[in-house]
Amino acid sequence: MAAHDPTDLPDGLIDVHTHGIDPDLPDLSAHPGRWPSVRRTGEGTAQILFDGRVYREIDDRCWAPQRRLRDMDDEGVAAQLVSPIPVTLCHDQPAAGAAVLAAAQNEFLAGLTAAAPGRLYGLGAVPLQDVDASVRELRRCVEDLGFLGVEIGTRAGEVELADERLDPFFDAAAELGAFVLVHPVDLTLDPRLAALGVGFGLGMPSETAVAAAGLITGRPRRPGVRLCLAHGGGALPGILPRLDRGAVLAGRTGPSPGERARELWCDSLTYDSASLELAVTRFGAGHVLAGTDYPFAARESPAGAVLADLDPALAAAIGRENAASLLGGTVRGA
Repeated sequence: MAAHDPTDLPDGLIDVHTHGIDPDLPDLSAHPGRWPSVRRTGEGTAQILFDGRVYREIDDRCWAPQRRLRDMDDEGVAAQLVSPIPVTLCHDQPAAGAAVLAAAQNEFLAGLTAAAPGRLYGLGAVPLQDVDASVRELRRCVEDLGFLGVEIGTRAGEVELADERLDPFFDAAAELGAFVLVHPVDLTLDPRLAALGVGFGLGMPSETAVAAAGLITGRPRRPGVRLCLAHGGGALPGILPRLDRGAVLAGRTGPSPGERARELWCDSLTYDSASLELAVTRFGAGHVLAGTDYPFAARESPAGAVLADLDPALAAAIGRENAASLLGGTVRGA
Protein backbone atom coordinates (compact mmCIF):
# COMPACT_ATOMS: atom_id res chain seq x y z
CA MET A 1 0.00 0.00 0.00
CA ALA A 2 1.67 3.20 -1.15
CA ALA A 3 1.61 6.37 0.87
CA HIS A 4 1.04 9.80 -0.63
CA ASP A 5 3.41 12.74 -0.65
CA PRO A 6 2.44 15.16 2.16
CA THR A 7 4.12 18.01 0.30
CA ASP A 8 1.31 17.75 -2.28
CA LEU A 9 -1.61 18.68 -0.04
CA PRO A 10 -4.41 21.22 0.09
CA ASP A 11 -3.62 24.33 2.08
CA GLY A 12 -3.85 23.98 5.82
CA LEU A 13 -2.38 22.46 8.94
CA ILE A 14 -0.51 19.14 9.05
CA ASP A 15 -1.47 17.62 12.39
CA VAL A 16 1.02 14.96 13.57
CA HIS A 17 -0.77 14.10 16.83
CA THR A 18 -4.21 12.56 16.46
CA HIS A 19 -5.61 9.21 17.54
CA GLY A 20 -7.95 6.51 16.35
CA ILE A 21 -9.13 3.09 17.42
CA ASP A 22 -10.87 0.11 15.87
CA PRO A 23 -14.34 -0.19 17.40
CA ASP A 24 -13.94 -3.94 16.96
CA LEU A 25 -10.64 -4.64 18.71
CA PRO A 26 -9.67 -8.33 18.82
CA ASP A 27 -10.62 -10.44 21.83
CA LEU A 28 -7.38 -11.01 23.73
CA SER A 29 -8.90 -12.84 26.68
CA ALA A 30 -6.96 -16.00 25.75
CA HIS A 31 -3.70 -14.12 26.29
CA PRO A 32 -2.38 -13.51 29.81
CA GLY A 33 -2.31 -9.83 30.65
CA ARG A 34 -4.51 -6.77 30.92
CA TRP A 35 -5.94 -5.74 27.58
CA PRO A 36 -8.32 -3.09 26.26
CA SER A 37 -11.60 -3.87 24.60
CA VAL A 38 -14.23 -1.72 22.92
CA ARG A 39 -17.95 -1.95 23.61
CA ARG A 40 -20.39 -0.33 21.22
CA THR A 41 -23.01 1.77 22.96
CA GLY A 42 -24.77 3.26 19.95
CA GLU A 43 -24.49 3.76 16.20
CA GLY A 44 -21.67 6.26 16.59
CA THR A 45 -20.59 5.78 20.20
CA ALA A 46 -18.55 3.27 22.17
CA GLN A 47 -16.53 2.75 25.33
CA ILE A 48 -12.95 1.60 25.84
CA LEU A 49 -12.84 -0.93 28.68
CA PHE A 50 -10.08 -2.31 30.90
CA ASP A 51 -10.92 -5.17 33.27
CA GLY A 52 -14.58 -4.57 32.48
CA ARG A 53 -14.36 -0.95 33.66
CA VAL A 54 -14.90 2.07 31.44
CA TYR A 55 -11.65 3.81 30.62
CA ARG A 56 -13.00 6.36 28.14
CA GLU A 57 -16.15 7.23 26.21
CA ILE A 58 -15.42 7.58 22.49
CA ASP A 59 -17.32 8.25 19.30
CA ASP A 60 -17.03 7.68 15.58
CA ARG A 61 -14.42 10.40 15.14
CA CYS A 62 -12.06 7.61 16.25
CA TRP A 63 -12.89 5.30 13.35
CA ALA A 64 -15.02 7.01 10.67
CA PRO A 65 -12.89 8.69 7.98
CA GLN A 66 -15.64 10.91 6.61
CA ARG A 67 -16.40 12.27 10.11
CA ARG A 68 -12.72 13.13 10.54
CA LEU A 69 -12.53 14.77 7.13
CA ARG A 70 -15.52 17.00 7.89
CA ASP A 71 -13.86 18.19 11.09
CA MET A 72 -10.55 18.70 9.29
CA ASP A 73 -12.19 20.75 6.58
CA ASP A 74 -14.06 22.83 9.14
CA GLU A 75 -10.81 23.72 10.94
CA GLY A 76 -8.47 24.06 7.96
CA VAL A 77 -6.51 20.86 8.56
CA ALA A 78 -4.93 19.52 5.39
CA ALA A 79 -3.71 16.20 6.81
CA GLN A 80 -3.63 14.17 10.00
CA LEU A 81 -1.22 11.52 11.20
CA VAL A 82 -3.38 8.99 13.04
CA SER A 83 -1.86 6.88 15.81
CA PRO A 84 -3.27 4.43 18.36
CA ILE A 85 -4.74 5.66 21.63
CA PRO A 86 -1.63 5.39 23.84
CA VAL A 87 -3.27 3.23 26.50
CA THR A 88 -3.68 0.51 23.87
CA LEU A 89 0.07 0.24 23.21
CA CYS A 90 0.37 -2.07 26.24
CA HIS A 91 4.18 -2.05 26.35
CA ASP A 92 4.01 -3.31 29.94
CA GLN A 93 1.99 -6.44 29.15
CA PRO A 94 3.08 -9.89 27.89
CA ALA A 95 4.67 -9.57 24.47
CA ALA A 96 2.61 -12.20 22.64
CA GLY A 97 -0.69 -10.45 23.30
CA ALA A 98 0.83 -7.04 22.61
CA ALA A 99 2.02 -8.25 19.21
CA VAL A 100 -1.48 -9.47 18.29
CA LEU A 101 -2.99 -6.18 19.42
CA ALA A 102 -0.43 -4.09 17.53
CA ALA A 103 -0.96 -6.02 14.31
CA ALA A 104 -4.74 -5.66 14.56
CA GLN A 105 -4.50 -1.93 15.25
CA ASN A 106 -2.23 -1.51 12.25
CA GLU A 107 -4.67 -3.29 9.96
CA PHE A 108 -7.39 -0.94 11.17
CA LEU A 109 -5.21 2.14 10.63
CA ALA A 110 -4.31 0.91 7.15
CA GLY A 111 -7.99 0.74 6.25
CA LEU A 112 -8.75 4.11 7.82
CA THR A 113 -5.97 5.93 6.00
CA ALA A 114 -6.68 4.15 2.70
CA ALA A 115 -10.18 5.61 2.83
CA ALA A 116 -8.75 9.14 2.67
CA PRO A 117 -5.53 9.02 0.63
CA GLY A 118 -3.50 12.19 0.85
CA ARG A 119 -5.38 13.37 3.94
CA LEU A 120 -4.87 10.64 6.55
CA TYR A 121 -1.51 8.98 7.27
CA GLY A 122 -0.78 6.12 9.62
CA LEU A 123 1.49 5.89 12.65
CA GLY A 124 1.35 2.28 13.71
CA ALA A 125 1.81 0.30 16.92
CA VAL A 126 4.66 -2.05 17.82
CA PRO A 127 5.15 -4.48 20.74
CA LEU A 128 8.17 -2.59 22.04
CA GLN A 129 8.73 -5.02 24.93
CA ASP A 130 9.80 -7.61 22.32
CA VAL A 131 12.47 -5.83 20.30
CA ASP A 132 12.69 -8.35 17.48
CA ALA A 133 8.91 -8.38 17.07
CA SER A 134 8.80 -4.58 17.21
CA VAL A 135 11.35 -4.35 14.39
CA ARG A 136 9.30 -6.76 12.27
CA GLU A 137 6.10 -4.83 12.88
CA LEU A 138 7.82 -1.50 12.23
CA ARG A 139 9.04 -2.78 8.89
CA ARG A 140 5.57 -4.04 8.03
CA CYS A 141 4.08 -0.67 8.96
CA VAL A 142 6.44 1.30 6.73
CA GLU A 143 7.20 -1.08 3.89
CA ASP A 144 3.89 -2.95 3.50
CA LEU A 145 1.21 -0.67 4.94
CA GLY A 146 2.70 2.62 3.75
CA PHE A 147 2.74 4.26 7.18
CA LEU A 148 4.98 7.22 7.93
CA GLY A 149 6.14 5.61 11.15
CA VAL A 150 4.88 4.46 14.54
CA GLU A 151 3.88 5.65 17.98
CA ILE A 152 5.61 4.33 21.10
CA GLY A 153 5.28 4.93 24.81
CA THR A 154 7.92 6.49 27.03
CA ARG A 155 9.20 3.08 28.17
CA ALA A 156 8.68 -0.62 27.54
CA GLY A 157 7.63 -1.92 30.92
CA GLU A 158 10.61 -1.02 33.10
CA VAL A 159 12.98 -0.59 30.14
CA GLU A 160 13.79 3.03 29.35
CA LEU A 161 13.97 4.25 25.76
CA ALA A 162 17.67 4.97 26.26
CA ASP A 163 18.37 1.33 27.16
CA GLU A 164 20.71 -0.41 24.71
CA ARG A 165 18.26 -3.31 24.49
CA LEU A 166 16.05 -1.11 22.33
CA ASP A 167 18.86 -0.17 19.94
CA PRO A 168 17.74 -2.59 17.19
CA PHE A 169 14.35 -0.88 17.08
CA PHE A 170 15.83 2.60 16.78
CA ASP A 171 18.38 1.36 14.24
CA ALA A 172 15.53 0.07 12.08
CA ALA A 173 13.60 3.32 12.50
CA ALA A 174 16.62 5.29 11.31
CA GLU A 175 17.18 2.96 8.38
CA LEU A 176 13.55 3.26 7.29
CA GLY A 177 13.34 7.02 7.87
CA ALA A 178 10.37 6.35 10.14
CA PHE A 179 8.74 9.09 12.18
CA VAL A 180 8.44 7.94 15.82
CA LEU A 181 5.93 9.75 18.03
CA VAL A 182 6.76 9.31 21.74
CA HIS A 183 3.61 9.55 23.84
CA PRO A 184 3.18 8.96 27.60
CA VAL A 185 0.61 6.41 28.76
CA ASP A 186 -1.59 7.57 31.60
CA LEU A 187 -2.11 4.14 33.17
CA THR A 188 1.63 3.73 33.77
CA LEU A 189 2.27 7.06 35.51
CA ASP A 190 3.56 7.48 39.07
CA PRO A 191 0.57 6.48 41.28
CA ARG A 192 1.36 9.41 43.58
CA LEU A 193 0.51 11.88 40.82
CA ALA A 194 -2.72 10.09 39.97
CA ALA A 195 -3.71 10.20 43.65
CA LEU A 196 -3.11 13.96 43.67
CA GLY A 197 -5.29 14.35 40.61
CA VAL A 198 -2.48 15.77 38.46
CA GLY A 199 -1.81 12.81 36.19
CA PHE A 200 -2.80 14.74 33.08
CA GLY A 201 -1.31 18.09 34.04
CA LEU A 202 1.94 16.91 35.63
CA GLY A 203 2.28 13.15 35.28
CA MET A 204 2.26 12.92 31.50
CA PRO A 205 4.67 15.84 30.88
CA SER A 206 6.97 14.54 33.62
CA GLU A 207 6.98 11.04 32.16
CA THR A 208 7.96 12.44 28.76
CA ALA A 209 10.73 14.51 30.35
CA VAL A 210 12.18 11.48 32.16
CA ALA A 211 12.27 9.41 28.98
CA ALA A 212 13.76 12.24 26.94
CA ALA A 213 16.32 13.12 29.61
CA GLY A 214 17.60 9.57 29.43
CA LEU A 215 18.00 9.90 25.67
CA ILE A 216 20.00 13.13 25.81
CA THR A 217 22.18 12.62 28.89
CA GLY A 218 23.47 9.09 28.35
CA ARG A 219 25.51 7.49 25.62
CA PRO A 220 25.30 8.89 22.08
CA ARG A 221 22.17 7.85 20.21
CA ARG A 222 21.92 6.35 16.75
CA PRO A 223 21.94 9.29 14.32
CA GLY A 224 19.01 9.80 12.00
CA VAL A 225 16.18 8.70 14.31
CA ARG A 226 13.20 11.02 13.91
CA LEU A 227 11.85 11.10 17.47
CA CYS A 228 9.00 13.52 18.20
CA LEU A 229 7.95 14.16 21.80
CA ALA A 230 4.23 14.71 22.34
CA HIS A 231 2.81 17.67 24.27
CA GLY A 232 5.50 20.18 23.39
CA GLY A 233 8.18 17.91 24.79
CA GLY A 234 6.40 17.69 28.14
CA ALA A 235 8.44 19.18 30.99
CA LEU A 236 11.74 18.80 29.14
CA PRO A 237 12.03 22.39 27.78
CA GLY A 238 11.76 23.82 31.29
CA ILE A 239 14.40 21.57 32.85
CA LEU A 240 17.05 21.57 30.11
CA PRO A 241 19.24 24.26 31.77
CA ARG A 242 19.29 22.19 34.93
CA LEU A 243 20.21 19.06 32.95
CA ASP A 244 23.04 21.05 31.38
CA ARG A 245 24.30 22.12 34.79
CA GLY A 246 24.00 18.57 36.06
CA ALA A 247 26.16 17.33 33.21
CA VAL A 248 28.84 19.87 34.12
CA LEU A 249 28.73 18.88 37.79
CA ALA A 250 29.03 15.22 36.82
CA GLY A 251 32.09 15.94 34.68
CA ARG A 252 30.48 14.74 31.47
CA THR A 253 32.13 15.81 28.23
CA GLY A 254 30.76 16.16 24.73
CA PRO A 255 27.57 17.90 23.60
CA SER A 256 25.36 19.16 26.42
CA PRO A 257 21.83 17.85 26.96
CA GLY A 258 20.54 21.16 25.62
CA GLU A 259 22.52 20.68 22.43
CA ARG A 260 21.42 17.09 22.07
CA ALA A 261 17.78 18.05 22.59
CA ARG A 262 17.92 19.79 19.23
CA GLU A 263 18.21 16.35 17.63
CA LEU A 264 14.61 15.72 18.75
CA TRP A 265 11.29 17.10 17.55
CA CYS A 266 8.18 17.98 19.51
CA ASP A 267 4.59 18.82 18.73
CA SER A 268 2.88 22.15 19.47
CA LEU A 269 0.32 20.89 22.00
CA THR A 270 1.19 23.28 24.85
CA TYR A 271 -2.08 25.27 25.10
CA ASP A 272 0.05 28.39 25.57
CA SER A 273 2.09 30.46 23.14
CA ALA A 274 4.83 31.28 25.68
CA SER A 275 5.35 27.56 26.36
CA LEU A 276 5.42 26.89 22.64
CA GLU A 277 8.02 29.61 22.13
CA LEU A 278 10.17 27.97 24.82
CA ALA A 279 9.88 24.65 22.96
CA VAL A 280 10.99 26.43 19.78
CA THR A 281 13.99 27.84 21.65
CA ARG A 282 14.95 24.42 23.01
CA PHE A 283 14.34 22.21 19.98
CA GLY A 284 14.80 24.71 17.16
CA ALA A 285 12.28 26.44 14.90
CA GLY A 286 12.50 23.62 12.36
CA HIS A 287 11.86 20.88 14.92
CA VAL A 288 8.38 21.81 16.16
CA LEU A 289 5.33 20.34 14.43
CA ALA A 290 1.62 20.98 14.82
CA GLY A 291 -0.26 18.54 17.03
CA THR A 292 -3.76 18.68 18.53
CA ASP A 293 -4.67 15.36 20.26
CA TYR A 294 -7.81 15.12 18.09
CA PRO A 295 -10.49 13.89 18.80
CA PHE A 296 -10.38 13.89 22.61
CA ALA A 297 -11.37 16.38 25.28
CA ALA A 298 -7.73 17.39 25.71
CA ARG A 299 -7.49 18.43 22.08
CA GLU A 300 -6.57 21.92 20.98
CA SER A 301 -9.65 23.51 19.45
CA PRO A 302 -9.67 24.94 16.92
CA ALA A 303 -6.66 23.17 15.49
CA GLY A 304 -3.61 25.43 15.49
CA ALA A 305 -5.08 27.96 17.95
CA VAL A 306 -1.77 28.19 19.83
CA LEU A 307 -0.07 29.45 16.67
CA ALA A 308 -2.19 32.60 16.45
CA ASP A 309 0.10 34.77 18.58
CA LEU A 310 3.33 33.68 16.89
CA ASP A 311 5.26 35.44 14.16
CA PRO A 312 3.47 34.45 10.91
CA ALA A 313 6.58 32.84 9.42
CA LEU A 314 7.12 30.71 12.53
CA ALA A 315 3.43 29.81 12.65
CA ALA A 316 3.58 28.68 9.03
CA ALA A 317 6.67 26.59 9.72
CA ILE A 318 5.11 24.84 12.71
CA GLY A 319 1.68 24.52 11.16
CA ARG A 320 2.78 22.99 7.88
CA GLU A 321 6.24 23.52 6.47
CA ASN A 322 8.28 21.59 9.04
CA ALA A 323 6.07 18.52 8.76
CA ALA A 324 6.01 18.63 4.97
CA SER A 325 9.80 18.77 4.91
CA LEU A 326 10.34 16.11 7.57
CA LEU A 327 7.71 13.65 6.46
CA GLY A 328 8.21 14.02 2.74
CA GLY A 329 11.43 12.04 3.03
CA THR A 330 9.69 9.10 4.72
CA VAL A 331 7.06 8.47 2.05
CA ARG A 332 7.31 5.25 0.08
CA GLY A 333 6.01 5.07 -3.45
CA ALA A 334 5.10 8.74 -3.69
